Amino acid sequence: MIYTVTFNPSLDYIVSVEDFRLSLTNRTDSELLLPGGKGINVSIVLGNLGIPSTALGFIAGFTGDEVARRLKLLGVKNGFIRIEEGFTRINLKLKSIDGTEINGQGPAISKEKLEKLMEQLDGLEKGDILFLSGSIPASMPDDVYQKVMERLYGRGVQIVVDATKDLLVNVLSYHPFLIKPNNHELGEIFGTEIRTRAEAVPYARKLKERGAQNVLVSMAGEGAVLAAADGKVYEAPVPEGILVNGVGAGDSMVAGFMAGWMERADYEYAFHMGIAAGSASAFSEHLAVREEIEAVYKQMMQDKN
Repeated sequence: MIYTVTFNPSLDYIVSVEDFRLSLTNRTDSELLLPGGKGINVSIVLGNLGIPSTALGFIAGFTGDEVARRLKLLGVKNGFIRIEEGFTRINLKLKSIDGTEINGQGPAISKEKLEKLMEQLDGLEKGDILFLSGSIPASMPDDVYQKVMERLYGRGVQIVVDATKDLLVNVLSYHPFLIKPNNHELGEIFGTEIRTRAEAVPYARKLKERGAQNVLVSMAGEGAVLAAADGKVYEAPVPEGILVNGVGAGDSMVAGFMAGWMERADYEYAFHMGIAAGSASAFSEHLAVREEIEAVYKQMMQDKN
């Protein structure tokens, strides 16, 4: 079984406004409402590739109901724990001004609710795959990823961690199967700036030495690097295409990598599937579907040869 955890999911309201002006009433030119959160994105892309998963985390209020409803329509199983007070956050994303968004806070998570999630995770078995992705609410302890890893350590569960700085660094001793920092996050860990794939390689190897089995570094327009458990380093440029929407591209890369790994147990193939899925989402208005991912993968293989 495959599980994704999104500690602070959202209902994403994505709008474009031509000629946005401050201090005036602006009207949208396009609107889109989607379930959001890094783990949720992973579940959606896995589903698009024909791989079922169960989404875990916390939802609250009418917005939480809508997140669950939309995920059900997408074929994602609902394992969310309901919070009685507050509501799942709404994130406003303004497409027409690149990178501009206002993210909500989300409900407070009590110790009792967190323990209920931990009890869910206790049910995972050898061979299961768990994705831990994204930020955590302010109400939760900052070592929660570490506690999850500690609880599952030695159980044969393959764990993927896509998080920043301390959330990521603190789990390395528990040997996650895959971690996916981007080049900026990787540079932040080591106090340096990483601009090229060649510059990323030694630092990816350092994270492997500290315990991660596979280190996948996404680098936007520069491509990606994988320091793999087989001791090899794989790197590739970004495929040709027009950037339409970068939201969810990193999550798509993680989903594509694990889909490729589950299919063939081959690191090079998984790496290229990860790049194909991440790029296909970046080239699309929505998270990529199978046909888009396969088309990018085919193009990559043709360019490689």
